[in-house]
Amino acid sequence: MVADASAWWIGDWLVFGQREYGNRYKQAVAATGLDYQTLRNYAWVASRFCASRRRDTLSFGHHAEVAALCEDDQEAWLRRSVVEGWSRNELRRKLRAKRTERPELPSAVAIELAVPPQRRARWEAAASATGSPLGEWMAEALDQAADSVLAARLAAA
Repeated sequence: MVADASAWWIGDWLVFGQREYGNRYKQAVAATGLDYQTLRNYAWVASRFCASRRRDTLSFGHHAEVAALCEDDQEAWLRRSVVEGWSRNELRRKLRAKRTERPELPSAVAIELAVPPQRRARWEAAASATGSPLGEWMAEALDQAADSVLAARLAAA
């Protein structure tokens, strides 16, 4: 439990340090005795889970296992871990099994995009102002940007 709290604390400290002061990993390696990659992992996992989304009944390792997933999937897997009482290793096995399933080809492709909360909030406000769900608004904005770039390229040719 203390190791989990330390991982969160160090991760949060690194995220804050990066945001406020730039690259501080050299100092962090010296201060903690941990290697660079471990510190990078702690910071990355901490950046993927704000404090309110962290499950104190699950280990830092549980969160690390699902950190690469979108928020909805993170929540679903963490919830299942709590309800089923899965260890980190059991969660890892379940995730691996899920990844190896051969789903039917979707008619659309999902793209995951990690953005700072302020940017997401701005985009959500813009989408709301147009009366569109965020995903539809983003797709429309990207289509317009693509059309503009492609039209400029054609005009230059």
